[in-house]
Amino acid sequence: MPSISRSVEVLVVDDQILIRAGLVALLRAAPGISVVGEAADGSEAVAVAAATRPQVVLMDIRMPGIGGIAATREIIAAAGDDPPRVLVLTTFDIDEYVYEALRAGASGFLLKDTPPQRLLAAVTTAAGGDMLFTPSVVHRLIEAFAGRAASRPDGLPALNVLTGREREVLRLVGMGLANSDIADRLVIAESTVKTHLNRVMAKLDLTSRAQAVVLAYESGLVQPGAGVPALSGQPGRER
Repeated sequence: MPSISRSVEVLVVDDQILIRAGLVALLRAAPGISVVGEAADGSEAVAVAAATRPQVVLMDIRMPGIGGIAATREIIAAAGDDPPRVLVLTTFDIDEYVYEALRAGASGFLLKDTPPQRLLAAVTTAAGGDMLFTPSVVHRLIEAFAGRAASRPDGLPALNVLTGREREVLRLVGMGLANSDIADRLVIAESTVKTHLNRVMAKLDLTSRAQAVVLAYESGLVQPGAGVPALSGQPGRER
């Protein structure tokens, strides 16, 4: 018998009932997507996420009580090794709330005026594990706020747990390169890039590629305004 693909299961979180109802109706009408729950605030979102285990959470940032950033952090922490992909909903793309949500583990963000088809595509993209914004957007966002990292009381993971190659992969991820571009630049196989990045994520307790980009800036591994480095040689391809 042919295998039946699983629908992308989505939790919708927004304190404005009309926006939430519109998102739920749009998602339910789309093939391949199912809405497993909805919530009006962060505390309800945490409870519903624990009960339904969605693949993707559409999360409003600014809500009364527990906001979207704290809820994102709690949902991801409670999910263990298989956290949902959280997409934050925002009015402005260059927004400190969005930056903090990415630090908390969100996989990407959507503007609230995103066209319906693009929103549906974003949900599917997130479920597949990919980032949802262009490097230019995330770099503008991170460069606007990463300089504040030095004053953070929680500190940053120590990069000395990484090998030299893992640090280089993290640096290039932070600069916005895709895995295929990193493979070409380091003259290694793309599968090897994925292996290095997975090890980086595990060692530094990161849950999304977006978090890796933020950390690369906050740790100083990537400097604001830095360009992509030129190819430095052609050693044998690593497998």
